[in-house]
Amino acid sequence: MEHGFSTTSPAKGLRIGIGLCLLSMFIFAVQDGITKTLVKDLPVAQMVMVRYWFFLLFAVAFVSVKGGLKTAVRTGQPMLQVVRALLGVFEIAVFGLALRYLGLAETHAIYAIFPLLTLFLAALVLRESVSLRQTLAAVVGFTGTLIILQPGVGVFSVASLIPLLSAFMFAVFNVLTRKISQTDSFATNMLYMGFWGAVASTAIGGGQWVMPTPLQWGLILVLCITGIAAQLLLLQALKYTAAVILQPFNYALLMFASLIGVVWFGETLDSFLIVGATLVGGGKN
Repeated sequence: MEHGFSTTSPAKGLRIGIGLCLLSMFIFAVQDGITKTLVKDLPVAQMVMVRYWFFLLFAVAFVSVKGGLKTAVRTGQPMLQVVRALLGVFEIAVFGLALRYLGLAETHAIYAIFPLLTLFLAALVLRESVSLRQTLAAVVGFTGTLIILQPGVGVFSVASLIPLLSAFMFAVFNVLTRKISQTDSFATNMLYMGFWGAVASTAIGGGQWVMPTPLQWGLILVLCITGIAAQLLLLQALKYTAAVILQPFNYALLMFASLIGVVWFGETLDSFLIVGATLVGGGKN
């Protein structure tokens, strides 16, 4: 395994990698708290549009340093790049919609099923092998999701299906990313994601513009900056620690989101949510 610095010992590299991963998960959770605050008064489509234009600027700057635009614009999968970018836009929008109607903890507990959906789709579409352990993990995770959703029970909310749809879309997004990455570079993926994401989100959100207040502009700016910062921290964590080791620590996102939901929004965690989230997390690990 290669680390960020050749002088870093394996033990220290492990601690750094885990620390960076946990920090990125915390930032993602804070981001969702900010998003939940903003979507109360601003259209979800507008939020997605602003974030994608900011991301496009970053992507152009990034690829300009990493080989230039002419190199990054070359792709072996042009149609899949467009489909992937559009799917990314709608997935973020659907997740934002979920935060409008559901609490942070409930949204993340249901959304946490996406790694298991990715596993299933990768086996179905990419013909990746699935072990018995992975199959059992998928069953456990799916059971946890059913406990959270409580289908057939009087308290079941149709809104609970929104983060489930978002999780499915993100799983498809991940499978497409794996497929595209076989021929295209990370810089190419970023550029196409930023460009087509900005185009699609503007087409949808441009006509829904509501002028933000100064405070909302500040929160939007924080949202845009922290979104990129969290991704970079996660990428840096992978330089120090293998993805298979970091995978269990991704579950910290659900715990951080639940904590923010309780402290920031006064949410309550019922027994179904706690048991179901634990099973989903156990299934992921």
